[in-house]
Amino acid sequence: MTQSAPLVAILDDEPQIRLMLSEALQEAGFRTANFSRATEFEAALAGLSPQICLVDLGLPDKDGLALVHRLAIESGAAIIIISGRAQVQDKVTGLDLGADDYIIKPFDPAEVVARARALLRRGRQARRDLQNIARFAGWTARFDQFLLEADDGETVPFSQAEGEVLRLFLESPNRLISRAHMQESLGGTAGETFDRAMDVRISRLRAKLREDPKNPTLIKTIYGAGYIFLGEVTWS
Repeated sequence: MTQSAPLVAILDDEPQIRLMLSEALQEAGFRTANFSRATEFEAALAGLSPQICLVDLGLPDKDGLALVHRLAIESGAAIIIISGRAQVQDKVTGLDLGADDYIIKPFDPAEVVARARALLRRGRQARRDLQNIARFAGWTARFDQFLLEADDGETVPFSQAEGEVLRLFLESPNRLISRAHMQESLGGTAGETFDRAMDVRISRLRAKLREDPKNPTLIKTIYGAGYIFLGEVTWS
């Protein structure tokens, strides 16, 4: 396996799960790095640049959700939570903190491989044939760096999941984007979990763009129809 193969970091305190995931991913052409403790994983990130991080929430030494939030802020990696917590609210919280996907234990490793491939495809598509710098309303979005830059010099990181939604808005300014169109463009299964995930991502984007949550001026909700991004956008 070459060093150019995508690297997946696996953080889970159960050896059998690490082994099962590692074997399935390596067979599918990924490289893997396995960790049983959050502290070990965080120390290794100084010298690793994984494309995807698989993170178990039930870690023995640190809060898994706090780690997911830190990864979303500081890393450009896609994040897949693997957890035994099956409640919708647990999924929403994980997505709210920056995860790109959420898989419930027990799972088929083939599903993890498929979702990892889907995240990589979406990331490659965003980089290929598309411009990566957009300017709008006093902001510059740098999709290759996962950064928002304000005219006053403030920089705000965004996750891959947030970037996908922001790009969708910026590519179609002043046009209604329906929930169905979002689901078709971004992938995922239509339903309550997808709708809540979109609500969470849009709420985070509004906060990062300094929007008044009660009266946003850029990302407007059209109740029962979808969203409209209001503003002029230039790409380079």
